[in-house]
Amino acid sequence: PDAGEVLLDGKAISGPSKDRMVVFQETALIPWQTAFENVAFGPKLRGDLGGAGLREKAEELLIKVGLGEFLHKYPLQLSGGMQQRLEIAHALIKRPRILLLDEPFGALDPGIRADMHKLVVAMWEEYARAIIMMTHDLNEALRIGDRVCIMKDGEVVQIGTPEEILTEPATGYVAEFVQDVDQGRVIEVQEVMIDPAPTDRSMDLAAALKKLGDRAGTFATCSEGKPTAVLTAGDGIRVAGMGGTLDDALRTDFVTCNPESTLNEIYAAAGKGLPIAVVDEGGKLIGNLDPRHIMREMGRVESLIDNFEREVFM
Repeated sequence: PDAGEVLLDGKAISGPSKDRMVVFQETALIPWQTAFENVAFGPKLRGDLGGAGLREKAEELLIKVGLGEFLHKYPLQLSGGMQQRLEIAHALIKRPRILLLDEPFGALDPGIRADMHKLVVAMWEEYARAIIMMTHDLNEALRIGDRVCIMKDGEVVQIGTPEEILTEPATGYVAEFVQDVDQGRVIEVQEVMIDPAPTDRSMDLAAALKKLGDRAGTFATCSEGKPTAVLTAGDGIRVAGMGGTLDDALRTDFVTCNPESTLNEIYAAAGKGLPIAVVDEGGKLIGNLDPRHIMREMGRVESLIDNFEREVFM
């Protein structure tokens, strides 16, 4: 660093360390060594692993990053994306405490970058305790980061989850920075869903409609709490006018999703106009997603940017 200190657990750190591995945009692979030899080089040099143990660990990691068929290929025989995968495997074989990614995907094509994003998340979950990635691509940061730090002129402007950065910008700079981001790729269903308030199938239709209030619809559940049918305001009113019952008004052509789904992932389903049942891993109803709330949330984020712009010009 030109000035100041970088601290880890209260201790100043600088330079390379066995606990810190760096993956750069330009790969630092040894050109005269094969993929396997590149990955095994560090542990072999340090004497951390030897013989069959090292070979097994290196091969396992290369298979997991999609290079199992290229163990004996040299870096120049691999594509740019494959070289980046090899670089990540080379960094992860020691299971570092911290993995630093310095704009590692800047030179890759968009399709390959998307694959690399998935790989990084998978590798973080299994091999690294923490990954810090520097990038100028906000979409990239919001897509794969669980915490995002936005800096301006060397100072931290805001730190938060991708949803917080997008929906609660701390300054006009952040609001302007995120205005071109596809919000639907970041905002999750759990940010928009409301309490499920399920309907009891033993109720009469009039009581069910009264309980519905201003909701677009509500779900009926089984004894295990799983949604089995949906009552919409439109169906309820139509059937009530015909003298029908609650069972007559219920329909089963609804869609379910999990709370971590993004708005983009359920956008097509929301276009049908029916409420979407939000369920947990066991299929139990935990939320109700009204299509109107999706559009309201998207509009709210847009208005935040307008408000910041008005403050600047006032």
